[in-house]
Amino acid sequence: MNSDHDVAGVPPPALQHQPVLLAPAIASLNIDPAGCYLDATFGRGGHARAILAQLAAEGRVIAIDRDPHAVAVAHTVGDARLSVVHARFSQMRAVLQQLGVERVNGVLMDLGVSSPQLEDAQRGFSFRRDGPLDMRMNPEEGLSAAQWLAQASEQQLTEVIERYGEERFAKQIARAIVAATRREPLRSTRQLAQIVAAAVRTREPGQDPATRTFQALRIFLNQELEELAIGLAEACDVLMQRGRLVVISFHSLEDRIVKHFLQKMARGHDLPARLPVRADSLPQAPFKLIGKAQRPSDEELVHNPRARSAIMRVAEKLAA
Repeated sequence: MNSDHDVAGVPPPALQHQPVLLAPAIASLNIDPAGCYLDATFGRGGHARAILAQLAAEGRVIAIDRDPHAVAVAHTVGDARLSVVHARFSQMRAVLQQLGVERVNGVLMDLGVSSPQLEDAQRGFSFRRDGPLDMRMNPEEGLSAAQWLAQASEQQLTEVIERYGEERFAKQIARAIVAATRREPLRSTRQLAQIVAAAVRTREPGQDPATRTFQALRIFLNQELEELAIGLAEACDVLMQRGRLVVISFHSLEDRIVKHFLQKMARGHDLPARLPVRADSLPQAPFKLIGKAQRPSDEELVHNPRARSAIMRVAEKLAA
């Protein structure tokens, strides 16, 4: 999620993750000390540990993550109240059934890539560190970035970079990548970053030319937006009445999906505007929004600049 990993897959202190919006997220879950909570993206466990700290002996946290390195870290926590499962969050309902749990008091989803994943060159997520061109959240499944780029057409590349990276130079980048793969296979992040940099004529101040392309490939290869859409629906199903859903996203594509989904669930109907229907005749909305979208404080950004793009949305289930 470098050769720096030990045999158990647990990263050294330099690769530990600083959780974003930790205090607001835990407060938004409205913790019941005897409750059961699902951390759908364990990562390095910052949020899960904070939930455990507020639980009584009978409380429980179920943690899932698709990254085997994150799961290895979770197994080192050593708390009997924590159950760990290697799975995608789109499988949360099946995971809970497997554990004999019908409903949970809260679901936390912390989206995107974690600091340990970015800082581990062997994972291939970062254009700042040279390593194998992989980019898979779970290195044990699916095609790596190198494998997909070796077979992708210019049109496919253009569509992926444009859609998931919102990159205005998508065509030029795709053309340059295809031309490069015809000369030799792309195997390293540095190779790809240099190709993209040569194809991008200009970029926003402070942003590396490869930022959007790497983001696009990562999202596409891991099916992150599709996983998010399914995961949100699954979270709604597994929450008990008055249970809270807390979602932290890091870019506009994710947040747009979360925002529209929660707004729809809080509306409870899709009737046309100005339809002459009395308010008390409308179906009850299954959820209500809790507060406004939250962003990291200035103080948090001083200690964790990577949190600058984070945004958190919260909703509460009204009916089981």
